[in-house]
Amino acid sequence: MKNLVSIKDLTKEEIIALLEEAKIRKANPSPSLLKGYLMASCFFEPSTRTRFSFESAMKRLGGEVLSCADGSGSSMAKGETLFDTIKTIGLYSDLVVLRHPAEGSAKVASEATTRPVINAGDGANEHPTQTLLDLFSIQESQGRLEGLKIAFVGDLLYGRTVHSLALSMHHFENRLYFVSPPTLQMPDKICEKLRRQGIPFSFHQSIEEVLGKVDILYMTRVQKERFPDQDSFEKRSQGYRLTVEMLAKAKENLRVLHPLPRLQEISPEVDKTPYAYYFTQAENGVYVRQALLTKLLGVR
Repeated sequence: MKNLVSIKDLTKEEIIALLEEAKIRKANPSPSLLKGYLMASCFFEPSTRTRFSFESAMKRLGGEVLSCADGSGSSMAKGETLFDTIKTIGLYSDLVVLRHPAEGSAKVASEATTRPVINAGDGANEHPTQTLLDLFSIQESQGRLEGLKIAFVGDLLYGRTVHSLALSMHHFENRLYFVSPPTLQMPDKICEKLRRQGIPFSFHQSIEEVLGKVDILYMTRVQKERFPDQDSFEKRSQGYRLTVEMLAKAKENLRVLHPLPRLQEISPEVDKTPYAYYFTQAENGVYVRQALLTKLLGVR
């Protein structure tokens, strides 16, 4: 395991090992484990949780961070290619974390440098580290990763978090429910892969259809930045909001996840219920990313 560009790069055994390491990191802080190491944090697209959890993960293990918060602070603003930028940054750091709006950018970066590269989100393609913390949160809240019923709700077309998480399901025997407007359904290429892998799934157009059946309700926002105008965004974002009243139909063990940020898709009142797990999920990002950093840097 040299890089993490796609969740498909990981075997089931590697995923389980990373989750076990994250469990250790959560229980036992190691403030000097990565002392002397330097992580390049390259975010050419806005981020709160991913960027800060990576930087927190590195610093809480004693490492240091070189941070680029947007492309305007690098020579890419002058026209330098991503390949040359990452090749140069790799000369100054031990590991590169990249978020970029272009699909396939993480692969380009991994080919540009001999340093480990972690994909922190490449456009609407994938977000593999989010998948790892999602799996950690599912396991933590349910006590297992297999034999679950999981619903994905909202923007399934452009939502890179649900793409990566769905692709990881071939390792685990779970039943999937895709809840979205017809224009924002899970991409055909993802569905075709799931069919080939024998993962059962179905399409639905309302949360109420699946709420009483599922163990995990994975909510997502409709991504405003992916739409050309406000009318298109408003039209697609209506009707997919979780309220406290709806949770009356939920199973007792249901936990609601969300990669965040949220807009109107989860009522703030849901935060006070035992079903809400999305802020714990966000915290878990630190421990999972600590596990990944130590693995890629070869530190135990």
